[in-house]
Amino acid sequence: MEEPERVSGTVRPGGRTARTRSAVRDATLAELAAHGYQGLTVDTVAERSGVHKTTVYRRWGGVDGLVIDVLDLAGEDDWRPPDTGSFAGDLRALATEVLHYFADPRRAGAPNAFVYASFHSDRAAAALRDFFADRHARCEPVTTRAIRRGEVPASTDPGAVARAVVAPLYHRLFITREPVDAHLAEQSAAMVLAAAQAGALAWAGSDAPPESGGTSEPGDGSSTRDLALPVEPGRSQSD
Repeated sequence: MEEPERVSGTVRPGGRTARTRSAVRDATLAELAAHGYQGLTVDTVAERSGVHKTTVYRRWGGVDGLVIDVLDLAGEDDWRPPDTGSFAGDLRALATEVLHYFADPRRAGAPNAFVYASFHSDRAAAALRDFFADRHARCEPVTTRAIRRGEVPASTDPGAVARAVVAPLYHRLFITREPVDAHLAEQSAAMVLAAAQAGALAWAGSDAPPESGGTSEPGDGSSTRDLALPVEPGRSQSD
């Protein structure tokens, strides 16, 4: 079977190719939100986007390719974690952002579909892991700022912090299917604050980064991997 054309990372930033990719991305998100992964088809994406289905098949190969490309595009947005001036405030803001995002059914449908897809497609699962790793890496400043302010030990693992603050919400959203509310968001933030201050979220042995004489922000040569918050894949915070 002929491999589909690769679109991620190989297209010029402007012109017809970019417009086509944007139209297909938006149509894919809309179809996922409306019908879920089970109801996603190339035909419906083509119809909604106005892009001929032969073009969609040629460039994306099928449903998995559409899902993967939407997740890949998430790395091109400008989302950054909140900076409230305190570790406690940042944790509350992060948990509350997740709460508000999933409270909107129009926005929550697509992330739910991505999670479902990850259980049915190895390629979709890999793309979802990459999406969350990117979100986690962007959250690193929440912890590095707290370390500089002396709010948490220098050994605190930014990845553990980012996972822990959203874990109770994700557990209800995706496992038990219970409702989430402001109390749960506050509770999640408070638990992570207490755990981090007690040293319970420290790097695990060999996972610790080398000593650098200080903390760092993404983009200065450091690399902390694995975090994540569900800002809408493929969209910037300002959209």
